[in-house]
Amino acid sequence: MEKIYKIVAEELKIPVDKVENTIKLLDDGATIPFVARYRKEVTGNLDEVQIGDILQKVEYLRNLEERKEEVIRLIEEQGKLTEELRNSIIEAKILQEVEDIYFPYRKKKKTKADIAKERGLEPLAEKFYTVNNLEEIQNLAKDFITEEVLTVEDAIEGAMLIIAQNISEKAEYRERIREIYLKYSIIESKASKKAAELDEKKVYNDYYEYTEKVEKMPSHRILALNRGEKEDILTVHLRLEDSDRERIESMILKEFPKNDLVETYKEIIKDSLDRLIVPSIEREVRNALTERAEIESIAVFKDNLKNLLLQAPLKEKNVLALDPGYRTGCKVAVIDKYGFYRENTVFFLVEAMHNPRQIQDARDKFLKLVKKYDINIVSIGNGTASRETETFVANIIKEEKLSVKYLIVNEAGASVYSASKIAAEEFPDLDVTVRGAISIGRRIQDPLAELVKIDPKSIGVGMYQHDVNQSKLDESLDNVISHVVNNVGANINTASWALLSHISGIKKTVAKNIVDYRKENGNFKNRKQILKVKGVGPKAYEQMAGFLVIPEGENILDNTVIHPESYGIAEAILGKIGFDLEKYNNELDVARERLKSFDYKKFAKENEFGLETVKDVYEALLKDRRDPRDDFEKPLLKSDILNIDNLEVGMELEGTVRNVVKFGAFIDIGLKNDALLHISEISDKYIDDPSKVLSVGQIIKVKIKDVDKDRGRVGLTRKGQN
Repeated sequence: MEKIYKIVAEELKIPVDKVENTIKLLDDGATIPFVARYRKEVTGNLDEVQIGDILQKVEYLRNLEERKEEVIRLIEEQGKLTEELRNSIIEAKILQEVEDIYFPYRKKKKTKADIAKERGLEPLAEKFYTVNNLEEIQNLAKDFITEEVLTVEDAIEGAMLIIAQNISEKAEYRERIREIYLKYSIIESKASKKAAELDEKKVYNDYYEYTEKVEKMPSHRILALNRGEKEDILTVHLRLEDSDRERIESMILKEFPKNDLVETYKEIIKDSLDRLIVPSIEREVRNALTERAEIESIAVFKDNLKNLLLQAPLKEKNVLALDPGYRTGCKVAVIDKYGFYRENTVFFLVEAMHNPRQIQDARDKFLKLVKKYDINIVSIGNGTASRETETFVANIIKEEKLSVKYLIVNEAGASVYSASKIAAEEFPDLDVTVRGAISIGRRIQDPLAELVKIDPKSIGVGMYQHDVNQSKLDESLDNVISHVVNNVGANINTASWALLSHISGIKKTVAKNIVDYRKENGNFKNRKQILKVKGVGPKAYEQMAGFLVIPEGENILDNTVIHPESYGIAEAILGKIGFDLEKYNNELDVARERLKSFDYKKFAKENEFGLETVKDVYEALLKDRRDPRDDFEKPLLKSDILNIDNLEVGMELEGTVRNVVKFGAFIDIGLKNDALLHISEISDKYIDDPSKVLSVGQIIKVKIKDVDKDRGRVGLTRKGQN
């Protein structure tokens, strides 16, 4: 393990002892959020990203060592392990290197070369490296004629097959050829014979005659080609320029002597490349491209999800939530400022489908609900009939001069939630359509609390999420949710089990037990009560306690990020300024004024407490618990409608970033469909990654660059602004 720690420390530029300490904590069951927040002295104040990087690299190296041991064992069982081979495996730095070494020893289907070896032709193959011309080989081949090898030609052919296979199994050749393909190969795609039938809408039209250098290919195009190929619409292959192919052939030719057999050697090399090496390397390179694309795609998804979850909540707002629909009407739910569902109804408001009486009835109901519940915001889902619903709402607000705003909400995942177990548990007596409307309303009041109830792949902030490794995607997104939830914290008396299940140290079963305990015993009065919940032992309590808060609890420290294990430090600090907990609670402003001049560094040194821990406790006493989401921009509220017919090139607007992808970002400017801000239009400066300057939920100023009314598409630009 020391070797692994040293490698990781060197790669990440982190002291070895901090790497070792961090891994020991994680191996002992600690979570990344807990270690990052409450074990700063042990880790050297590493953040969650650094701890995650350490864990990822250590896991890779552990797996590498396990694979090395397994490969050594497998080769040894074949009786083919030499000391040189063992050392090569031990010295391998990456998994691919180990696999290249093991390649010749893997169990494979019997090949023609294997049959040739069984027929005793291996010695003849070796002679190809010592003779000078074909005549000598032909003479030698006569000695290998048997009942199975009938002619000289058969013997020579078998020997050549053996040499071709030996070439294909050499690790150094495979490594170099793989490097050449990754750097210089060109990917080509063409329409398959079934394309016209399977791709009627010409979704893949751009790839029907397409070529691009592999090295420069962006992730979204790699995944698009993969999907098109999987759907049998595209045929995809790699090719090399002739000069690169010749470079490979020349490299292999060097292993042969310079004599009159050069054309025969070239024939062997060509066969080895075409039949054995290239198909295998192509698969490996395609897999490497896919892996690279998946990593980038997942990273984009993670960033978008993180920013979506961190969107600022619209606190203490009474919301009228509308889930638009045509034939079945617009489902309506009232959510009060505390997030509680109050009432539901249905509006029939589409002029083209409903009669004047129904539309007037919808109008009357709308005004009645706005007045009855003092509605502040109308939340409209962006699905079917959202345009008509927005028109209906905007007209009433304008005509009745209501002090009500509205916004269009991305309703992705609302239907998934409405049919889920958690929705059924929350609202067992409500129809799924009403549950969907409630979700649309709640997700503006507290996006985090609502969105954690939904599979993140269903909330519309990724691209090609169904084309990447699902287990890696799930793990990555779960880590993002965990990071955000623990960063924000959770009120143990109001949080759903879905939210609680992402808190450090809390599994789904325990999360449900917490909610059950709350129902049976009333609200938690202090953090110590958490230990009474079924399934919560001392270790789990240690991991979760600091991330769960009790705003109206018996101990004011229970509403801070101070961990119970540090309450003694907090009380000691307060004692130094003449306060106990009760007095601190009653005279908060006075206490904090005194704390401003308190020397926490001196206190830590005198009492031999960890400086980072004391600093965190001191800062928590000095100010109220902060919601990091308050630093993010609030959603853009509207009172009037925007129509694509109103748009003109050059018009300036404000919009909300809905999705960030490698080729740009999709911006909600108030139309039914989001507008595209292409990467080339983001800035006057060169931008290589949109996520460096844009994030989901960000409100930005844009100009209309082009409008395609027929296709309902709008292009945006930010050039000239920065």
